[in-house]
Amino acid sequence: MPTRYREDDTPVVEFDARVEISPFAVFRRLREGPAPMLVDARSRPAGRTLRGALPYPGEDWAPPPDLDVVLFDDAGAEAPALAARLQAAGFPRVRALFGGLELYEFALSADVVGDETFLEPLKPASRS
Repeated sequence: MPTRYREDDTPVVEFDARVEISPFAVFRRLREGPAPMLVDARSRPAGRTLRGALPYPGEDWAPPPDLDVVLFDDAGAEAPALAARLQAAGFPRVRALFGGLELYEFALSADVVGDETFLEPLKPASRS
């Protein structure tokens, strides 16, 4: 979620439809299908996540070419660059969640969409 600033220091947030997907579009796909593959691109996931999300497998990962993939992070600061890099590597169906989990949670609160938001607490990693 690139942010630039005007001369008076007013932030301007820009949505890039080539690389990003809106929280509401992701919500609709989760509710109505077909659901995209969700990938949590955070280096240290904490707090909450989207139901069914997989942890980012690492730099050598190649997304399935036949699936839509949505990468997300906390605030939409890192996932767009990763999505752009994967698109440039030949995976055009990869996009980043605009605004990350923060905007998703704000825009799609239970007050707005009902109890099913697809957000859930992140389960602690199991230890052997």
